[in-house]
Amino acid sequence: LLALTAFICIETIMQCSPCEGLYFFEFVSCSALVVTGALLLLFSLNLHTRIPQINWNLTDLVNTGLSTFFFFIASVVLAALNHKTGAEIAAVVFGFLAMAVYAVNTFLAIKKWRVSSRQQSSRQTSDYIRARTESREVVHRPEIQRLEA
Repeated sequence: LLALTAFICIETIMQCSPCEGLYFFEFVSCSALVVTGALLLLFSLNLHTRIPQINWNLTDLVNTGLSTFFFFIASVVLAALNHKTGAEIAAVVFGFLAMAVYAVNTFLAIKKWRVSSRQQSSRQTSDYIRARTESREVVHRPEIQRLEA
């Protein structure tokens, strides 16, 4: 919602003389809104379970980390190059707020990713141990004894 609000604020600006900072902020806010919205839709409809080949925790971590970084850069650039109009100031404020929310989400995504990677590695280890144990167990089968004799 903060990315959407920042995008709306930046779109209300009618004129700019150095427009590069404004265009970069517009690109960052729109991109973050679209990518985060798509991931939100995938997660809320449980569509991510149909594609188990993708590490969704890592995907969320990369999205929030990059959004945090780019919102910080875009907000700083827009704050340095703005003309002190109400829409630009509001866009900068909402940009920094969106950056803060993405930073908190990045922290939570790191914790979730670490827990899931630990669980996955312990599951792989237990599967390996189980397979080794089963391969060493000798089952009394007569056809094997005939071959040995």
